[in-house]
Amino acid sequence: MRIVLVFAAGILVGTGIQSAVAQGARPNLRLNHVAISVTDLGAAVQFYQQKLGFNEVVRNPNGMSAYIQVSRDTFLELQVANAVRPAGHLTYFGMETTDIKATAAQLRQRGLMVSEPGAPSPCTGGILANVTDPVYGRIELTEQPAGGKLRAATEAWKN
Repeated sequence: MRIVLVFAAGILVGTGIQSAVAQGARPNLRLNHVAISVTDLGAAVQFYQQKLGFNEVVRNPNGMSAYIQVSRDTFLELQVANAVRPAGHLTYFGMETTDIKATAAQLRQRGLMVSEPGAPSPCTGGILANVTDPVYGRIELTEQPAGGKLRAATEAWKN
């Protein structure tokens, strides 16, 4: 009987430790960018450049968005407002990881809905996936590989 109790206690303790480690392991993520909608992209870029001294680092070839570098590692994505994203609204935020496939798998293990990482973005060169947040809606995951435009801006940053 004692062996059965020790065995059962071992299983319970092991399961508890495994759950605690799985839930406690922090994903390899940091804030990369915040996306907001604007009525006039050119005027918004001009404002952030002239009034706040930030630099535009990339503009989407479709003319619908631009990335403004706020600090070495953080960007503001300005997106042209439309019916889905009214002017002045936070559209989503992007979290950067060094290994998007491993991070996506880790988040799926936690029960989150995560899309498969796709091909590099033609705008930034980043590899993207999306997390569906049941409260907010969308969190973008991004891996910024060498040669990507946001990675280049980060590496070229001077204080």
